[in-house]
Amino acid sequence: MQAITERATVTPLELFFDLVFVFALTQVTALMADQPSAVGVVRGMLILSVLWWCWVGYAWLGNVVRADEGVIRLAMFGAMAAMFVIALTIPESFDDLPGGLPGPVVFAVGYFVVRVAHLLLFLAVSRDNPQLRRQVLRFAPSVVLGTSFLLIASQLDGPAQTALWATALVADYVGTMLAGASGWRVNSAGHFAERHGLIIIVALGESIVSIGIGVTELPISWPIVVASALGLALSAGLWWAYFDVAALDSEHALAAADGERRARLARDGYSYLHLPMIAGIILLSLGLKKVLGYVGGDDGHSWVDPLYGVPLAALYGGVALFLLAHIGFRLRTTGVVEWPRLVAVVLLLVAIPAVAALPSLVTLAVLTALVAALVCFETFRYAEKRDKVRGHEDE
Repeated sequence: MQAITERATVTPLELFFDLVFVFALTQVTALMADQPSAVGVVRGMLILSVLWWCWVGYAWLGNVVRADEGVIRLAMFGAMAAMFVIALTIPESFDDLPGGLPGPVVFAVGYFVVRVAHLLLFLAVSRDNPQLRRQVLRFAPSVVLGTSFLLIASQLDGPAQTALWATALVADYVGTMLAGASGWRVNSAGHFAERHGLIIIVALGESIVSIGIGVTELPISWPIVVASALGLALSAGLWWAYFDVAALDSEHALAAADGERRARLARDGYSYLHLPMIAGIILLSLGLKKVLGYVGGDDGHSWVDPLYGVPLAALYGGVALFLLAHIGFRLRTTGVVEWPRLVAVVLLLVAIPAVAALPSLVTLAVLTALVAALVCFETFRYAEKRDKVRGHEDE
């Protein structure tokens, strides 16, 4: 097994691994679109959190040893297979469909396989590193508890099942935090930041896919053309908000740290705070899918019909959640409070009831305009800092 160095970059196999995650995100959006209710959204977010924790484990593993060398390569393919089975089972992860295997059990077993394989691989790569080995052993109880609760949840239904899902995630997420970070190491800050940046692109890709899926069986029309352009501009605005300066600046901060401090920054800023960013994008995808259905005339709707309820909250709330999580990410990695984004979050939440009576196409246009205004303000207001950060990257 080949160790990762500071100058390492993301390998093609890791990108291939992410393709499974692309499909899984599409499944989560589809599940919530089929159940556009509070319960459907809660279930979608619980599934997303399970998928994210699977992905995060292999992101850390790929920062210790090369993912495309030796036995790790075969293990990655095995994890991909289990992840793909999990993704296939998402539509019946809570409610089993008639016939075939029990969906909730297959989902839980798939999660167990992915998590245990990750744990065993980390034990293997830490055999010559006592500090890492101790950290992995402290981390192991959270893996056992999380997978156990999910397996128990597969035997239940209704509120009890949802509660056990939440308990499983609390055991995994909180248990990992309580295990500390003294033994974890981020061998390459660039690789780690790039890995998470690429998964943001994957999620943004899902928002674009949702635009297309929303009208795939509808005749093309001017409202569809306009809404598609607005949706793409909205996704581009979120891309700009993440990648233009913030991603580079945070990567520099991660690279400047070392040892346990770097590991803690990576855990908090990337492993934990990137989840609500991804969740925000997926909620946005749900809202975009519904808007495109409205403007395309699906189920008798038209572009003048207002978007309301859960889809409206997902559309605006998803962007607000993304920005709020990004504020936390920047605060944790660089100590900077992004006040313009905090103001934007408040405006987005206040705007939800204000746009509830507007035509769906106008609702989307207002949201896109708000994000565009934020991006333009930050670009010009912080032009000097922007040039400094991006200029440093080009050196």
